[in-house]
Amino acid sequence: MTLLLAQISDLHLDGGERATRRAARVMDYLRALPRPVDAVLVTGDIADHGAEAEYEEAARLLAAPFPVLTCPGNHDARPAYRKALLGEPAGADAVNRVHHIAGTALLMCDSTVPGRDEGRLDDATLAWIDATLTGLPRDTRALIAFHQPPVAVHHPLPDSAMLEQLEGLAALLEAHPRVVAVLTGHAHTAASSTFAGRPLVVAPAVTWTLRMPWEGDAPADRDQPPGIAFHVLDDTGRLTTHYRVVL
Repeated sequence: MTLLLAQISDLHLDGGERATRRAARVMDYLRALPRPVDAVLVTGDIADHGAEAEYEEAARLLAAPFPVLTCPGNHDARPAYRKALLGEPAGADAVNRVHHIAGTALLMCDSTVPGRDEGRLDDATLAWIDATLTGLPRDTRALIAFHQPPVAVHHPLPDSAMLEQLEGLAALLEAHPRVVAVLTGHAHTAASSTFAGRPLVVAPAVTWTLRMPWEGDAPADRDQPPGIAFHVLDDTGRLTTHYRVVL
């Protein structure tokens, strides 16, 4: 069964007009597609300051006729995220969720370390991923999504705050061949690589685009339009990704 996903990341909603306008533009584009996506994945840094009002705005902007699945980033705050975005009691535990769509398990994982920009899949999250994957039917495919990439993207800004303690994730991927790919955000640049023998896809950011060292010294290109990654997972298990900007 072919699965069509859109992935967006790093909205950094801050109550300002610019961030709101860019996020709204992206969601309007997705809602207007002639063929609806099966789901939208939002891979972190939804809010800029982790304030409840930012998540209340996110809930309004992300409302759609298709599932919108989220995970937190280093700018997000778990209690406010749970309360204002998920409609749950505020709590400080990691926010891990699995969603089943078109024969595929989508694991939205919390790689955040409160108070730090670097990421880590803690022991409880690794155990949850392992148990979730182990409990799936044999023919179910899986995608794992979280915020910080587990590899360098060759820019000093995101590379100073990437995912740490990678051995546990690598061991999980080796133990669970049903995982097709790893999807992340955080780097503010559309990128692809590999990790532990799996495709690694980094979504572009909604708020601003990272200018790579060969493009100039100032890292933030605020003039680039927001970007989207479209992932097609076909019935052979092959993942193909297409990138678009929203003018």
